[in-house]
Amino acid sequence: MSTNGHHPETNGRDPLRADEWLEARHAANREQTSPFARGRGTNGSPPPPPPVVEDHDPTSLPIFAGAWTSEGEGQLPGRARSECSLRPLVAPTPEEHHHIHGADGEVELDWELIAQYRAEISSRLTARLDKEGGRVTEEDREQMGLDVIEELIKSEAETLVSTGRPPWTTGQEKALKSALRAALFGLGRLQPLVEREDVENIIVIARGPACSVWLELVDGTLVEAAPIADSEDELREFLSDLGARQNRPFTEARPHLDLRLPGGARLAAGSWVMAYTSVVIRRHGMREVSMDEMVYDRKACSPVLADFAAACVRAGKSIVVSGVQGSGKTTWVRALASCIPPWEMIGTFETEFELHLHELVDRHKIVHAWEHRPGSGEVGIDGRQAGEFSLEEAIHHSFRFNLARQIVGEVRGPEVWNMLKAMESGPGSISTTHARSAEHTIEKLVSCAMEKGPQVTRELAISKLAAAIDIVMYLRSEVIPNPDGTSRKQRWVEEVLVVQPSIDAARGYATTPIFAPNQLGQAVATGKLDNFLAQELARHGFDLEAYKAESLANPGVATS
Repeated sequence: MSTNGHHPETNGRDPLRADEWLEARHAANREQTSPFARGRGTNGSPPPPPPVVEDHDPTSLPIFAGAWTSEGEGQLPGRARSECSLRPLVAPTPEEHHHIHGADGEVELDWELIAQYRAEISSRLTARLDKEGGRVTEEDREQMGLDVIEELIKSEAETLVSTGRPPWTTGQEKALKSALRAALFGLGRLQPLVEREDVENIIVIARGPACSVWLELVDGTLVEAAPIADSEDELREFLSDLGARQNRPFTEARPHLDLRLPGGARLAAGSWVMAYTSVVIRRHGMREVSMDEMVYDRKACSPVLADFAAACVRAGKSIVVSGVQGSGKTTWVRALASCIPPWEMIGTFETEFELHLHELVDRHKIVHAWEHRPGSGEVGIDGRQAGEFSLEEAIHHSFRFNLARQIVGEVRGPEVWNMLKAMESGPGSISTTHARSAEHTIEKLVSCAMEKGPQVTRELAISKLAAAIDIVMYLRSEVIPNPDGTSRKQRWVEEVLVVQPSIDAARGYATTPIFAPNQLGQAVATGKLDNFLAQELARHGFDLEAYKAESLANPGVATS
């Protein structure tokens, strides 16, 4: 017997009348739960066999499809053929729906059905790629996928009309194509969230069948969003797929994932070794930022402090920007880098690209950007996995590139030695690290250095850091309520220290607060800038008179 129900053998029985055939087909359709669930019923058992018809039975032709796919009273919505439909076969619960903006306003899509569409499209695309062999580029592969999507949508639209149901609007069709493209080549249900300009952080926690999503907006408020997965297992599968695209495995053997998403957002995920599967995605809203914007638009510092920081960059001082998580360290590195003359050749070294200086071609003419690449497979005799490329190798490799300055994005552990190598090898290096205060920054870096191994003593780490670091800039962030009941997240510079080696046996280094917090917690001039550094910065455009005037206006800070 044929499996499609259109050309079966009669096996000696009388053929069914058309009305009997239609009733039997209705019964078979009601047992199915998705347009691709031919092999199972609603309870997991196989569906009833298709009715027996004659080969020449005219009711098996597509023209008669409207008779048995019309939505009558007591019948589930949607059609039950092997093709797809925007309207699901089983009405989803409200939380299964998510909204995408189309040309006709907000369009509601069922992502469970989108996943089934994706499976069908992926199957067709794989078949086409197999015919092409290994001659397809990534761009060609995506274009072929878009062609398959177009064909599927066109076929579905025609079927809607032929079955007498309302056709899709332009907005529905556009939203469906966008969702399918995101599911196949992008971030799926996560894509609309990553594209939102008002979102800074996306927090996802999945536990069993539940998936909670929270959005931290740029004003600091926290709002709940629709799930991006229907279960913890589905989220793990999604993360594994994302990691595989960048050769970053996410498995029970590698239970953490750090990668850069298309568009520049940074993803950090963990599972198996955590109570639940957790994901945090940081969006970088401001890539091209200037010192003027930090002063006048973001209110992050005073004009005097911005003038001081710009002069330090031009003078080739090594700067560490520190602060707690979410205090704006990466944005400040971009602002500091904006003060680098455009003809200087820059090298950036990051575990995942976040600075994106290499994309600001109008501001930075020549940028060589290196990114850490984790290995995969078994660990070799050298203790490394095959294919691994470390930041240490990147910095060693960069000495052949005639760089004017090297920028190490973030220091969280032993990579502090990469920062030190960059600072010792040339002027004007910039790095970031997490710390609870300006004074604690050096101690945090000492701890990171000692993670390298027992051969690194505290004395060695301090002597290296004190000689290499010139300036520590500490940032603060706080959610401030507005009079109208809303809130905004304010970030600003709280303190600036000058670091120098010291014969002090207890510490081994000395710090001087050049800018210290006033009563509002904002960094203002203290007047403690020593004459040698002041004159050096003055040669690079620093306004000493403005610095002195600000210190005189804040006498209490100057004596703190």
